[in-house]
Amino acid sequence: MTVAVFYGTAAESIPVLAALRTIAEVPLVVTQPDRARGRSGRLQPPPVKIAAGAWGLPVLQPERALETVDAAASSSPDVAVVAAFGQLLPGELLQVPRHGFVNVHFSTLPRWRGASPVVRAILAGDAETGVTIMQVDEGLDTGPILAHRAARIGEIETAGELTARLAGLGSQLLIETLPRYLAGDLEPLPQDDSGATAAAKVRVEEAFVDPVRHGARSVLLAVRAFNPRPGAWATVGGARLKLWRAREVSIGDVEPGVAVVRSDAVLLGAGDGVVELIEVQPEGRGRMSARDWMLGRRDEPARFSE
Repeated sequence: MTVAVFYGTAAESIPVLAALRTIAEVPLVVTQPDRARGRSGRLQPPPVKIAAGAWGLPVLQPERALETVDAAASSSPDVAVVAAFGQLLPGELLQVPRHGFVNVHFSTLPRWRGASPVVRAILAGDAETGVTIMQVDEGLDTGPILAHRAARIGEIETAGELTARLAGLGSQLLIETLPRYLAGDLEPLPQDDSGATAAAKVRVEEAFVDPVRHGARSVLLAVRAFNPRPGAWATVGGARLKLWRAREVSIGDVEPGVAVVRSDAVLLGAGDGVVELIEVQPEGRGRMSARDWMLGRRDEPARFSE
């Protein structure tokens, strides 16, 4: 049976690991170290560590992937599979498996190379994305392509929802592709670098929404793209307000940067139109319907600031 080591960290890595276990023996799982999260600052294990532990798989959590060269080599792997691991893999490590590393990447390469391909696709207003199975080289998602599968992006789909869907799609594609690759039945195709775009890691500052300057479409794209992390946010009365759900409307004229209640709907004026706020989260509180948030304000208009 094929022996494969696995490198992954995020929740979307879990379906890929589950798929790999159906076609290969997995003697080692490598993931990121536990990190402090939330207000408590307590160390939390990455999702892949939890899943691997439940399956009884050995787990390593190095600060740097290079530290796993010896452990990976001791497993005598035929191949290594990586999905949403979160680190570049050094050349010395790439040489360990007989057939190298194979990456399950959540875009149609060469578009959106990098850490945040799903967020960038939604934010750019792309109608379509996909999943790519590729050989890993020392570049950032620059290796030859083994297979890819396209997927339409839903008009109201969030980054979290799309990522979960692509993880399922990528898992199935891995099952179909990996045996053929190992058997030598696939010819890796080089990427066309002229079509490459960069999917840089998301910064919290990017998720700021200013409805005075931003158009309605830009507001809606930001709300979807930054859900669930870090959450699109705006400032109302000097406090942050996260915008979790919104939708397009074609009714009424509302002053840009002002939210009002009309016919039980919370309408927010944008630079060139109006959006309806569905779900928000005031600073220091939990998520709630936008209507409940406005009720707490006694239905007074809410003014968003820069």
